[in-house]
Amino acid sequence: MQAQSIDFLIIGAAKSATTWLQKSLQADPSVAMPDPELHYFSRNHHRGLEWYLDQFPPGADDRLAGEKSNSYLDNPVAPPRVHALLPHAKLIVQLRSPVARAYSDYCMLYRRGEVDADIDAHLDTGKGRTNRFLNGGLYHEQLQAYLDLFPAERILVLFYEDMLAAPDAQLRRARSFLGLPAEAPGPILQKVKDRTEPMLSPGLRKAVAPFKPILKRFRGNSIFAAARSLVAHEIAYPALSSPLRQRLVDFYTTDANRLGNLVGRDLSNWVADDAVRAH
Repeated sequence: MQAQSIDFLIIGAAKSATTWLQKSLQADPSVAMPDPELHYFSRNHHRGLEWYLDQFPPGADDRLAGEKSNSYLDNPVAPPRVHALLPHAKLIVQLRSPVARAYSDYCMLYRRGEVDADIDAHLDTGKGRTNRFLNGGLYHEQLQAYLDLFPAERILVLFYEDMLAAPDAQLRRARSFLGLPAEAPGPILQKVKDRTEPMLSPGLRKAVAPFKPILKRFRGNSIFAAARSLVAHEIAYPALSSPLRQRLVDFYTTDANRLGNLVGRDLSNWVADDAVRAH
């Protein structure tokens, strides 16, 4: 695999159904993408270029090749690294109402047992840029960092809410941008990650985390599955209160208005709309 053979990146945002987009594109045999997020241009740059290129599936040079890593959007070291190696690449960014995105990100870490139930503390707008939940939704400046390096025609901005309303149209837009024909397998329709799926409680997940490599071997075993079903339940997430929601709306409104001007779309009601629709 050669760097010049990498045609596109899906760069984020996290919790905006980019895995749905990835899997929908992967349904086409002419597309080659690694399954895991590589985070090469953000967290794993120290592993080196050879490691990065080795992650792509065999024969990727002869197909439309790309990868998806959500950390490329909100990590400021990523844009110049992407441009240095892949100045020819096309970039797809899928965005979600930043309030809903922040809450969804919190819920993800909550079910993993990585944060506690004090949602007001974790989504404290007073923490601003030092807070991963809040920083991930400052899309205007994140997108501008790429537009400073790449021509606008090489960046496609999609919206999570459009995907919910018309997934087929969303996938067609992405495929057209990448130069793929419209005739292709349709988008996956089921949720990639369903928050209603029975899971271990956050506390129990944290307790068994050191044993995950061992337990992974037993996945698919009927006895293991039966034992897990006894302790797995749908997670009850801390609610996003109306006062906290309003503080988040106020925090993001200016950035969202700037984003709207940047992409030529009216986003005046986007931040406040249906903020907790899904996790």
